[in-house]
Amino acid sequence: MERSVIKVAKEEIARYVKIDTYVKFKRKVMHELKNALNNNHRLLIVLSGDDSKKLAILVSDLIILFVRRMAGYKNVIKILYVHHNEFSDAVLRQKLVNRIVSRYLRGKELGAKLDISVYENSERFLGTTYQGIILDLINSLRPIDMGRLIGIVEGGGILVLLTPKWSEWASRKNLFQTSLTTPQHPEPRKIFINWFQSITLDSDGVFIYDVDEEAIIKTSDLKSGQRYRKFIEIPEGTRFPTKLYELALTQDQVKAVSLMENLIALPRKPAIRTSVVLIADRGRGKSCAIGIGLVGLIHSLMNVKNKVRIGVTAPTLNNVQSLMDLATKALEALAINYNVIRKGGLILEIKGDKFSIEYWEPAVLNRINVDIAVVDEAAGIPVPLLHSIWQNFRRTIFATTIHGYEGAGRGFSIRFMKRMKEDRETNLYVYEMEEPIRYGKHDPVERWQFRVLLLDAEPDGIMDEDLDYIEKQEFSYIEFNPHTLFTIENEKVLRSLFGIYILAHYRNEPDDLAIMADAPHHSIRALALPNNKIIAAAQLAEEGPIPTDYMNSLIRGGKIPGNIIPDRLLKHGRIVEVGYGKGWRIVRIAVHPSVQGRGIGTYFLKKLVEEAESKGYDWIGSGFGATEELVHFWIKNGFIPLHISPDRNPVSAEYTILVIKPLSNLWEDIVRVLNREFRVKLIESLHDTYRDLEAEVAQMLLSLYKIQDAVEKCTTPSLTPIQLERIASYVEGYMTYESCSDVISMLIKHYWRNVESCRILDRDEEIITILKSLQGHPWDIVSRFSRTKKQELLDYMKKIVWKLLRRYYSFSEDDIDSILGRTSIKLYYDTNTQCVQGACNEG
Repeated sequence: MERSVIKVAKEEIARYVKIDTYVKFKRKVMHELKNALNNNHRLLIVLSGDDSKKLAILVSDLIILFVRRMAGYKNVIKILYVHHNEFSDAVLRQKLVNRIVSRYLRGKELGAKLDISVYENSERFLGTTYQGIILDLINSLRPIDMGRLIGIVEGGGILVLLTPKWSEWASRKNLFQTSLTTPQHPEPRKIFINWFQSITLDSDGVFIYDVDEEAIIKTSDLKSGQRYRKFIEIPEGTRFPTKLYELALTQDQVKAVSLMENLIALPRKPAIRTSVVLIADRGRGKSCAIGIGLVGLIHSLMNVKNKVRIGVTAPTLNNVQSLMDLATKALEALAINYNVIRKGGLILEIKGDKFSIEYWEPAVLNRINVDIAVVDEAAGIPVPLLHSIWQNFRRTIFATTIHGYEGAGRGFSIRFMKRMKEDRETNLYVYEMEEPIRYGKHDPVERWQFRVLLLDAEPDGIMDEDLDYIEKQEFSYIEFNPHTLFTIENEKVLRSLFGIYILAHYRNEPDDLAIMADAPHHSIRALALPNNKIIAAAQLAEEGPIPTDYMNSLIRGGKIPGNIIPDRLLKHGRIVEVGYGKGWRIVRIAVHPSVQGRGIGTYFLKKLVEEAESKGYDWIGSGFGATEELVHFWIKNGFIPLHISPDRNPVSAEYTILVIKPLSNLWEDIVRVLNREFRVKLIESLHDTYRDLEAEVAQMLLSLYKIQDAVEKCTTPSLTPIQLERIASYVEGYMTYESCSDVISMLIKHYWRNVESCRILDRDEEIITILKSLQGHPWDIVSRFSRTKKQELLDYMKKIVWKLLRRYYSFSEDDIDSILGRTSIKLYYDTNTQCVQGACNEG
């Protein structure tokens, strides 16, 4: 089969490449390529059609023409072909292109190479540079792959997209769309491709040819300019060796490296730390600049330290490979010996006799003793964790992408840098890099990419008039239709809506945009002002009821697409009726950053609950990273915690919490039972699984809610006479906490299991009981967390225990003294028998 296909292809090549419309099309492309080279810009070429052989032949012809044209500009020309190898037609196209192009390159002995890969490996190409790329999108288009791969092509290069027949593409279902469906909603909406096509047709630098119809759909005229030149000036008097600055590819990189010279010396009071922040769009070389600068710091600090240890973190190990690669080149430039430790082919650590550059996961870096802490792609890491890293180390470097698939740099600037700038104890150096490394400014392909994936989406600006509307709560509750939202006519609204998500959430990906468009169970809601400015946005997912054929599987550890809340509650709560309910999971809810803290989120939640009730849903809920602020927000608005993940997220360093607001009588009962079980589980796990859970978060999760106190009454703990006398002896000062910790733990656990009328401790007292008794932290840890001296804590704990004894047993100080020395064997057996029978209340 393969040989006959190749043979047919060879016979048909001459005929296909001489089709009049195609000849005209490729002449136009090659003409505009000259202008693109002068401007250091790239071209986007789309070949659409269903004839795999014809597509393969024409894309091969374009690549060969491109290589011949570039041979006069480049010694080595690299082309990357990416496809889905699980589809036979995609494999056929790839093999045809590989045979035709490789055979030509071998015959001409050109310095060109065609690399073949699959989309599953797209992340591995971050930081690499190619002159051309072919993306086979016929079987699937996953936006995050586009976000990763488009940026690796340098100026003067071409990006070729292979798509299904242009007029039918939007109506077809692809692999990524299928992954967004659930058993209850098996058909995707098919909106994103239409959006993709509309923006592509409306963009510059784009050329589209219909292979099947042999028709030119679109061409572009690029402005011709003078040949692009890069001039780099190295400043005089640098503290880092000049050889390092010679590795820089742009003046921006030179400036970024020089900024890191400020980290050589430790700051003088009142400052206690120095931080360098680099912000830029993707492809500006910030990670590479850091790699160069780190070697400069190693070179300088090795003169005063026995060993220089640098800790690097990012959302994934892939994110730091450019940094690591440039660090190795910088070490070689200075003739410094090093060894590389790899994990899965990626650099994990660079090690020398007197230095190391080590990658650690974001949640781990704080626990490592390093001289310099580096956070790459910082916008992809939650702000609380960034604050912790910034405050824990005296020398820090943060780099983030402003507009990129990893996260939202503008949100990073608003929420994180504001606090850094206001901190008098931090010497802060900030630089925004603007010049692209691989291509020139105003590159049309980058503009297209930003537009189609909304990488640079930002919300509307807030004016005084808007604040007046907000003060009066003049909001419109909007239910968006994705079919009309994802259109050029509503592009401004979509950008404003998505911009709020970007600024309010630490990590956004292009896939999120496609999920909003195509996931059939997802909905979009917003709050708008009378002038149509959007100030809040929510993304909702309908979940449940679970199909019968999935129920037994889920209870036994099986999986189901979507349905996150019923899935987790079935597995951990074990109540079968959970699977019969239907509700809304609030995937994301976000308020414009400029007007947060004004009750908008609470108002918005109220409207969402009202709509959920009108739809007859059983519940409305959400899942989120457990920070004190977020837990407070959800509980304040009547949502009840029912589940906490057993592990922290490796990127956010947060436990995930699921909360529910019941909307039916049955679900009030379900939530009452599951919350009781949840609190017992958390109480009994704080010493082990959740020993590192923030005590403030635990205190809120263990709080009681109106739904819990329907018929329950305050109870007294079942202590034996010996246990009661021991704890009385502790209160009187005759025994230490350590000698009575078991009984104190019983007393405190009973407190946390009791009803609201028994909750007599204030917040600070409750947090101390969690830190010391439930989590079992040493006194010095409790002292640090509570900011209280150890001796004061010892006294504080006695007062807490005495307070509980008075509440449960109505003891006076005389009663406590009279308890001591009264336990006899008869009293023990008599009381213990009663306790066994469940009647031990007075001790």
